[in-house]
Amino acid sequence: MEGKYIHRTIEKKLNEMYGNFPAILITGSRQSGKSTVLQYLANSKNEKINEVSLDDLNERIMAIEDPETFLRTHEVPLIIDEFQYAPNLLSYIKILIDEARKNEMFGDGKNVGTLYYLTGSQIFETMENITESLAGRVGIIDLYPLSTREIYNVKEDIFIPDINILKNKEPLKYEYLNNVFDRIFRGSYPELYKNKNISIEAYFSSYLRTYIERDVRKVVNIQDEPKFMKFISSLAARTGQEFNASDIAKDVGIDSETASKWTGILSNTYVIYLLQPHMNNNIGRIIKRPKIYFMDTGLACYLAGYVSAETLQRSAYSGQIFETYIISEIVKGYTNHQRDPKKHLYYYRDNNKREIDLLVIYEDNIYPVEIKKSSNPGKDAIKSFDIIKKFEMNSPNGIVICLAKDIHPLDEKNYMLPIEYI
Repeated sequence: MEGKYIHRTIEKKLNEMYGNFPAILITGSRQSGKSTVLQYLANSKNEKINEVSLDDLNERIMAIEDPETFLRTHEVPLIIDEFQYAPNLLSYIKILIDEARKNEMFGDGKNVGTLYYLTGSQIFETMENITESLAGRVGIIDLYPLSTREIYNVKEDIFIPDINILKNKEPLKYEYLNNVFDRIFRGSYPELYKNKNISIEAYFSSYLRTYIERDVRKVVNIQDEPKFMKFISSLAARTGQEFNASDIAKDVGIDSETASKWTGILSNTYVIYLLQPHMNNNIGRIIKRPKIYFMDTGLACYLAGYVSAETLQRSAYSGQIFETYIISEIVKGYTNHQRDPKKHLYYYRDNNKREIDLLVIYEDNIYPVEIKKSSNPGKDAIKSFDIIKKFEMNSPNGIVICLAKDIHPLDEKNYMLPIEYI
């Protein structure tokens, strides 16, 4: 695996878009592999794709001050990395695409191939411009860091907790079960798997410096950066928990409004995922706050101060980081297949403290899912599943994702599911 290209699930979608959209946009966190997968696509098509990064200050200045010259200087097909630094490029890209479509040398005047590949790690401010300027001209793909199935080169499907589907799913390789906390501690960024000798601590230290310098500085005053680091560390300690702006604000020494704003920044830059509660009119007194999950467990562990997989596994933190890992893997699977996880994934908690870690809604069915860091969780894990009856939806079965070695029934309708099947 070391030094080799790791195949990504989104390659299938990229191949479908290739040549059919004059522009392709890949969004995702820094160092998630956006440019790498585009270059792999180019190599597989025997096509040379030029690349320019707007992290380069000189290129950025030209793109901002003279976008037309910038674009005509760089030959297509062209990857523009971190294009969000020069959103004014979009209107000029539209002009050049339309020029190409009108040019007789392209035959039908419509299929010009893919001319521009855009990548961005914080495009929330420019997404509206993208959809307006490049409507009908751009295919959009979200990319998180590696999923475990990508790392082990095992087919990745969206996670549907139907027991009949799961029994026919290809499990992850056996050695994965014994090394799951090593996997959690290392995290998901491709560089950590291309170069196994890299210091994890040095990597995340550098990653955070780059992230704050290039993605956060625009929206956080420079004097607030130490507090932002304290904030993100405090949030990492709370991964897998409900977001309470007031509590975090008190810990960090900021106001609740700032805590909510900074959480939004982390969400919009793909660092965290906010799992929303499921709202049901048949059930009152439902908790309405989202739960926070870091999308890279390695980054969360680093921020929370853990120095090894062994200390992590023995710690009080192990349960919530295990849950974070499972949720992040499921979110990645949906995203990698261009399914919006926010339309399928929820959690449940009410004022009576009845809680279900995950609700998966798929094709008019609802599946309750619990996540337990145990090899034998027992029936106590499913004690809240009966609340599903009040949802008035079809519920084929429930599952408990755990460290069991085999799929095993807990009762006539609920099952233990080894993590190899996520």
